[in-house]
Amino acid sequence: MSLPPEFHEIAKRVNNWGRWGPDDEIGTLNHITGETVRQAAGHIRSGRRVPLALPLRQDGVQTGVIPGRVNPLHTMVQINQEIFGPGTVACSDDAVTFGLQAATHWDALTHVSHSGKIYNGRPAATITPHGGAEFSGIDKPGHVVSRGVLLDIARAKGLDRLEGGHAVTPEDLAEAEEFAGVTVRAGDIVLVRTGQMQVYLAGDKHGYGYPSPGLSVRTPEWFHARDVAAVANDTLTFEIFPPEIEDLWLPVHALDLVEMGMLQGQNWNLEDLSTACAEASRYAFLLSAMPEPFVGATGTPVAPVAIL
Repeated sequence: MSLPPEFHEIAKRVNNWGRWGPDDEIGTLNHITGETVRQAAGHIRSGRRVPLALPLRQDGVQTGVIPGRVNPLHTMVQINQEIFGPGTVACSDDAVTFGLQAATHWDALTHVSHSGKIYNGRPAATITPHGGAEFSGIDKPGHVVSRGVLLDIARAKGLDRLEGGHAVTPEDLAEAEEFAGVTVRAGDIVLVRTGQMQVYLAGDKHGYGYPSPGLSVRTPEWFHARDVAAVANDTLTFEIFPPEIEDLWLPVHALDLVEMGMLQGQNWNLEDLSTACAEASRYAFLLSAMPEPFVGATGTPVAPVAIL
């Protein structure tokens, strides 16, 4: 099934190909400037640090629905081994095998393609079995530190969490923005809380993934208009699942990553941050969310920290 006209109409309105030149590989992260980071640091008041990552564990969030996206398999490769001879200092080492998008992660701009293209109009065929992503791999950003803004959709509506079929709309984002008393601006990293993470934390990882609230196909235009640098949320699929438009799978991924060139993140635990922001009565903070620089990778685990 080809992508419908509605998708292509939105794609034209949010397209950033060529905006930062034909060689650009980082898209909307260009909105994060030195001045952006300097101003973001001004939001640190108490120094309270709130980690936003799920633990990397073998019984983690993945259920096997996506082939190859395995939870971390941790193996000890040496335990208290005196590798330089008896009586010397002993070493313990580990190894791990897992899908790079298994837990809390960033999707690189190459994570999806459509119509044979990736961000900035490059051929999807530049992603190869051995080299991975030749362009716009997750190793290219180099920096993801900026002002973070929590748009707490659930709390703004007076709810613990949104229902599984709730598509987060631009109106929802604006409502949460007003609730937070903050204006989303260029270079911000926006964190969208639905409360869906509560389902996973309660032990129901199948219920966490399906059905799930998530971002509507209408939201990319809202982020594009505000020159947002990146967006992450507290769900498995990022966008609403099952999709709001029948048989149109992952349209928000395609609009954000391919058309706009905007980094997006999933499985972020925003529960403690929701509490911290409510207690402090402020929803803007310094956010450090550096990608692990796996060369040619289409995603990476991340251990983000919000500093209030």
